[in-house]
Amino acid sequence: MKQIFGFLLMLGLCMTSVANAGDTIVVGTSADYPPYEFTDATGAFVGFDMDLVRAIGDKIGKKVKIVDMGFDTLIAGLQNKKIDVVIAAMQASDERRKKVDFSITYHDIKDALLVKADSDIQIKSVYDIAGYKVASQTGTIQEKWIQDNLVKTGKLAAENYFSYERVDNAAMDVKAGRVDVLHIIADPAISLAEKNSLKIALITTETVSAGQSLAVTKGNTALLSEINKAIEALKADGSLKKLMDKYKLL
Repeated sequence: MKQIFGFLLMLGLCMTSVANAGDTIVVGTSADYPPYEFTDATGAFVGFDMDLVRAIGDKIGKKVKIVDMGFDTLIAGLQNKKIDVVIAAMQASDERRKKVDFSITYHDIKDALLVKADSDIQIKSVYDIAGYKVASQTGTIQEKWIQDNLVKTGKLAAENYFSYERVDNAAMDVKAGRVDVLHIIADPAISLAEKNSLKIALITTETVSAGQSLAVTKGNTALLSEINKAIEALKADGSLKKLMDKYKLL
């Protein structure tokens, strides 16, 4: 009798586990990019993207578990099915679309170039940075643009380009004078400038290829459809605009 009871108990636990297996989505981000994704004094994930993905979770009836990863490892995390979703101010590109699927755009962006507060560097076009020591974050659209348009064309010497896993470390090196210019998205550029006593030399759309989207494992059409419907709903009811205003996005 005890054996039968034990078997039924184990069966019940297994059934419970299977029933709850799909109630949580694991979200990968790179929490070094305020105001989009960062951690507060308690270690909690905060920011525009973090609020947005939780709102999406509420819309689709899923709990959200957020994990911090290097930006350049996020797509691999989806491919290896370690995470279900990426939200990290990520732009869709043809190269990335070969590896993962993207949601509809939730935010249009501009890029920025950061320099030291007392710098006399004058930049009217992104091409003007070719004569300086230039930094961007590893695996970003900004890095690809620099590589394709400046390094590979010989305009920027390869040894004068510096790739950083964490953009906050890049900002500190600009402040210290180890690099001259940091190329990132404009909204986090404003936050980093305030935090590190830097200044924005240029805000531009010259290097922007797309707006920001969430990414999912390639072929996960069911989850992607739910996410797209949630984004549309958050746009329609004004929630997305309220989040943009909350974080003072451009």
